Amino acid sequence: MNLSTNYRTRIVSSLSEIGQPVWDALVQLQADANPFLSFAFLDALHESGCASAKSGWQPQFLTIWREEKDQDEELVAALPLYAKTHSYGEYVFDWAWADAYERNGLDYYPKLLSAIPFTPVTGSRLLARDAEARIALIAAITSIQENNAFSSTHILYPPQEQAELLREAGFMLRAGVQFHWLNAGYRDFEDFLNTLERKKRKNIRSERRKVQEAGVNFRHISGHDATEEDWIFFKRCYDHTYAAHHSTPYLNLDFFLRIGATMPQNILLIVAEQNGQPVASSLLIHDKQTVFGRYWGALTYIDCLHFETAYYQPLEFCITNKMACFEGGAQGEHKMARGFLPQKTWSAHWLAHPSFSNAIEEFLKRETGGIESYMGELNERNPFKL
Repeated sequence: MNLSTNYRTRIVSSLSEIGQPVWDALVQLQADANPFLSFAFLDALHESGCASAKSGWQPQFLTIWREEKDQDEELVAALPLYAKTHSYGEYVFDWAWADAYERNGLDYYPKLLSAIPFTPVTGSRLLARDAEARIALIAAITSIQENNAFSSTHILYPPQEQAELLREAGFMLRAGVQFHWLNAGYRDFEDFLNTLERKKRKNIRSERRKVQEAGVNFRHISGHDATEEDWIFFKRCYDHTYAAHHSTPYLNLDFFLRIGATMPQNILLIVAEQNGQPVASSLLIHDKQTVFGRYWGALTYIDCLHFETAYYQPLEFCITNKMACFEGGAQGEHKMARGFLPQKTWSAHWLAHPSFSNAIEEFLKRETGGIESYMGELNERNPFKL
């Protein structure tokens, strides 16, 4: 395809350079758009300092503008892009690659990363108004790779069709697995349970009964109704989860308050209460079709509370509101016993160093074969009645 000559490439270090109306107008044209691509979500990450140069996530969004005679330039394509000085918060792990570089006296960082920070959710990465603009965007990525001092470029969780476009442009593809719950038009939670194998059904009922017998009740709080007190409590729960795993939280209270104020239509807080006191909470992000489980935490241990707060209550919400899918987050084979099914995910990788690129290509071939076998094994353990 012959490209028009009236394209201009610009690296954007702040979304304020584009503006919310222009950015969101482009995002809304994408078939695989979700709330994490919105101006509100990304800007909250940047302005709160969670994803910033100081935290090792330097925004360098790649944008393509079309100049029309006697008209203002138009944003026709964009790639959410960061210069990274580490590999934290990505969920597609390349620590071994970085270690191999270091052992050979080479710098792996900085690298270029296209992703939604701290968010392992598939969605459009090659944002474009049309096919020609998308080709121009890929050409711009290639140019940056060839003319800048980055070791590599990594594009995480694109939809499969965009992953294939990147493969054609010289990227290597890497497969992964997540577990998603799909709504088959269930009337209620019991209707869903009746589709599962007897043992799975019995186990879920037992887990829910333990929470109920512990005297736990639940409040579902929409983003519009969430108060600052609700967010402060949720942040306590979120921090507690990280402390229990001896790690540092990625997100701060400022971020949560920002998304609560700017995208309340996409937010649901679930709060568990015992004896009138809040004891646990989970955060869901959603659009009209899909619910995304993000974070959960509890201030006290109650048997099976995690499953109820992070899975069963969200499933109740999906069924009641006729949501098509619940994505429960990264990894988690245990989700299959609760009605989640394996789904393949993708990432695309380009490395400047020829020898390392060849070595990683061979590694990915072996890993992909392992993923295919793993998917086959998982599908043989289908939790539903056959």
